[in-house]
Amino acid sequence: MGVDITLRLPEVNVKRIKELGVDVESKLIDLILQGLSLDPEEEAEAHLELAEKFLEDGRRLVDEDPTQASEKLYKAVEECIKALATHLGLKDIIEKVGERGRWTVTELEKAVEAESDRIGRWIEDVWAHAWVLHVLGFHEAKLDSEAVKRRLSYVEKIVEETRKIIGR
Repeated sequence: MGVDITLRLPEVNVKRIKELGVDVESKLIDLILQGLSLDPEEEAEAHLELAEKFLEDGRRLVDEDPTQASEKLYKAVEECIKALATHLGLKDIIEKVGERGRWTVTELEKAVEAESDRIGRWIEDVWAHAWVLHVLGFHEAKLDSEAVKRRLSYVEKIVEETRKIIGR
């Protein structure tokens, strides 16, 4: 699996990032993927690898830091949604992401709807659980370890199914 890179940012940037609530890791990954001009299958693979990393991180953190575990598990689902959208060739969504230069919740939601129609309604259930992890678990820090663990199987399912679908 990938290589870990440490990046040192100027303090003024760190302060602004915190003020804006920017997810630096996702922003950098999106910019890098956009700049590499990968073919769709390579891009889907990259998103899946990130999903696997986030799932692993979330599992590791669930008992010690359910807030961070919530966000890592949400990110795993988000990366699967991106991988599937790319693999399935959801052109309208991918074009909008390209124009904007990043994924937004709107594109993620549209991708979930399209993927649900093509793969199965279970994707909508996974997305709903991921959203609870993101909002209640991470932003509001309202979920304890047990609540996060109850949602873990949904995250594991989408990662496993994404592996099968994109042929890995």
